[in-house]
Amino acid sequence: MEELFKKGTVLNFEKLIDYSEGGIVSKQVLKNEAGNVTLFSFDKGQGLSEHTAPFDAMVQVLDGAVVITIGGNPINLKCGETIIMPANITHALFATEKFKMLLTMIKGA
Repeated sequence: MEELFKKGTVLNFEKLIDYSEGGIVSKQVLKNEAGNVTLFSFDKGQGLSEHTAPFDAMVQVLDGAVVITIGGNPINLKCGETIIMPANITHALFATEKFKMLLTMIKGA
């Protein structure tokens, strides 16, 4: 697999992904047996419908704002804030404005 992000170099994730009008963009940063790290951008009004994941997932908001709903509880997040979504609990997200995030998922033992 082609390496998108060169290891051993300084990265500015917020600047490494662009917005797509009316869409969602994703770029995989790392993936291995322990989990994965993915960079996302969402145009205003875009989102991900309710779903679950078999392991914890951490969202770091790099730009903009989003509402993340975890187990039916909506939580507003903005640039610079981070939340950990617990495994096997429903979650969804909705971009209240354009936003970028770094998603880190690490598989449990």
